[in-house]
Amino acid sequence: MHCAYGKSFAGKTAGYMKDNKMNTFEGFGLSQALNASLSKMNYTTPTPIQEQAIPLALKGRDVLGSAQTGTGKTAAFSIPLVENLLRSPKGAALILTPTRELAKQVLEVVHQLIGQNSDIRTAFIIGGEAYNKQLTQLRANPRIVVGTPGRINDHLERGTLKLHDAGFLVLDETDRMLDMGFGVQLDKIIKHLPKNRQTLMFSATLPKGIVALSSKYLKNPERISVGETNVIAKNITQESIQIEQSDKYKELLVQLHARQGSVIIFVKTKYNAEKMAKKLRAEGFTSEGLHGDLRQNKRDKVMKNFRQQNFRVLVATDIAARGLDVPHIEHVINYDLPQVAEDYIHRMGRTARAGATGQAISFVSPQDGRKWHAIECLLNPDAAAHGHKAPPQGKNKARRKPYRGRPESGNKGPKKFKEKNGQFTDQPRRDKQDGQKRPEKHFDKHDDTRTENQDQERGNEKPYNKKSQNDQPHGEKRRDKNDNKNRSRKHAPKQGQNRSNDSDKKSYGAKSENGDAKTADYFIKDRKPEKKKPNSNNPGKKFSKKKSGRFKPDGSAPIKRGGPQKPSHRKVA
Repeated sequence: MHCAYGKSFAGKTAGYMKDNKMNTFEGFGLSQALNASLSKMNYTTPTPIQEQAIPLALKGRDVLGSAQTGTGKTAAFSIPLVENLLRSPKGAALILTPTRELAKQVLEVVHQLIGQNSDIRTAFIIGGEAYNKQLTQLRANPRIVVGTPGRINDHLERGTLKLHDAGFLVLDETDRMLDMGFGVQLDKIIKHLPKNRQTLMFSATLPKGIVALSSKYLKNPERISVGETNVIAKNITQESIQIEQSDKYKELLVQLHARQGSVIIFVKTKYNAEKMAKKLRAEGFTSEGLHGDLRQNKRDKVMKNFRQQNFRVLVATDIAARGLDVPHIEHVINYDLPQVAEDYIHRMGRTARAGATGQAISFVSPQDGRKWHAIECLLNPDAAAHGHKAPPQGKNKARRKPYRGRPESGNKGPKKFKEKNGQFTDQPRRDKQDGQKRPEKHFDKHDDTRTENQDQERGNEKPYNKKSQNDQPHGEKRRDKNDNKNRSRKHAPKQGQNRSNDSDKKSYGAKSENGDAKTADYFIKDRKPEKKKPNSNNPGKKFSKKKSGRFKPDGSAPIKRGGPQKPSHRKVA
C-alpha cells in the first residue's frame, strides 16, 4: 500500500485487511434492508477503497481515504452512513460536497441505499434554489442533509438548521472545497457539530493542505490509500497536441468528426462554455453548455439530458471535473488546460468509469507552457527531481524585462545624425559654421515674417510691414478693435432704413474711402437698444426685462385698472 505523506499513517490498515479480506458486501454484516438495496443496485463485489473503508467506518473510526476517480468512493462512505442510521433511531448525518452536481449525485446514491419505503428523510441544501423549498424539507426533521458549504452555513446563521445531533460528518472532495474558498465556511459549520462525532474525509488527490486539515477535523484517523495518488488510470489513452491558440477550434472540429461516442470538452471560462456550445450547434453537433452561471433547474436539466444521451457533446468548466459519474463518456478534450495541475487528474476521471476504456486529448498552446510543465511534474515527479526547468510561457514572455522608462542617450552608443545626402554622422548639423549660409526658406506669399529683401526679389506689390500685427502691444490691438467697432456703427444703416440700395452694398473685406478695412459689424442688422440705467434713487436696484414689471423704475407700484388696488407685500427701499 502506497502512503504519500508522513509515517504516522503508515501500516495502520495493511495488516488488518490481509487477515479480513471481504469479497462480497454480505461479509460486512450489513442489515437486511441495506443488502436488498445493494442487490437492486447490482453491487456484488466491493472495490478496493470500499473493501478497506467500510469495515473501519462501521467500527466508528475516522477515515482519511484517497483513491483514483471512478473507484466507488461515494458508496464507500454512503454505505456505513446509512447502516449507522438504520441501527439507531436517533442521530443525523451531514454530507458536504464542493459542487451542486456532485451533491445531487450523492443524494441519488443515498436514496437508492435507504430505499423507497424507509422512514429516513433527507434534505437537499444547495445554492441556487429557493429557500422556501429547503425550509419545507428542514421542518420535516431530516436525518440526512446533503449540500454545499455556502448554503449550509446560511441556514445555520438563520437558525433554520440544527446540527447538534449530527454525529456523522462526510467531507467529499475536500481539496476542491479548499480551492473554492470554503475553508472559512467549513470552520463555522464544524462549530455547530458535536465534539463526539465520526468524520470521513475522501478525495482523489491528497495535497499537503488536506493532510494538515485532517489533523484539525479528524481524531486519530485511519489512513487509506488505494493505488498511487496523482496517477491517471491505465485504461485511459492520453494524447497531447502542440498547437497555436488561434488554431484550436479548427482542430477541435477535426477531432469531433474523427471520434464516436459522447464527448466532454473542458474550457476555462463560463463565457467560452456557452459560446462554444452555440458554435458547435451551428456546425451540426448536438451540444450543451454547463457552467456556474446557469440556474439550478437548467443545470439539472442539462445533466439529465446528457445522462440520457439526448445530446453528444457537453462543454463545461471545472464544475464538471469532480465526481460526476456518467458511464457513457468515451472522450475528454482539454480545450483549455486547468489552472491547477490536480484538476487535470479529475478531468481525466470523467471517462473510463467502472473499468471501461476512454481516450483523452489536450490542446497545448505556447501560452500553456508552464501549466503543461506543472502537469507533467505532477504525473511524473522524477522529471522535476532531475532539474528540468519550466519552458518560457508564450513568446519569450519570461525573458522580457519590465519597462523602466526611456533609456538615456548614452546607453546605446553615440547618437547618429542624418545629413542631407542620406549619410549618418556623429556630429550634429551646423549650417552656419565655416561661413556657410542656411538654405533659403520658402515663405508663404501672405506671411508677415518674411524680410523686405525677399519681398522685393519676389516682386510683391504689397510692401513689407516691418511692424507686424503680432508685434503690436496689447493696448494697441484693443484700440484698433474699438476703432473698428465705432467705424462699423457709423456706417451701419439706421433703424428703419432699407439696405437693398446698391450704393450701400459693399463686399466683405472691402476698403472704405479712407482706406480702413470694414469688419463684419458692418453687416449686422438693427442693433438692440442699450440696457436701461439703474434708478438714480436706488443705483444698485436691478429690474426685470419684462415690460409689465411689478414696480416702476421710481420704486412706486404700478397702477392697475379695472379694480381696487391690493397692498403690496414687497418692501421698497
